[in-house]
Amino acid sequence: MVLAISGIMLIFLGLVVSIVFWMPSIFNRNKIRSVMGRRYPLVYVVYIANGPMLVIFGLLLVIWPKV
Repeated sequence: MVLAISGIMLIFLGLVVSIVFWMPSIFNRNKIRSVMGRRYPLVYVVYIANGPMLVIFGLLLVIWPKV
């Protein structure tokens, strides 16, 4: 039960991060690109770690007890 609730929370958090990242009005890529310079691709690494990976881990936690 605790794993399923944790998984649902991770899925929700991962979806929120993904939606915020792809909304141009919230996440201004041009400003971040000018601030970070050559390190800008690091933004995508952080996004992948906090968006889709949280959704995947959340799904695993939800499915795990049933396997």
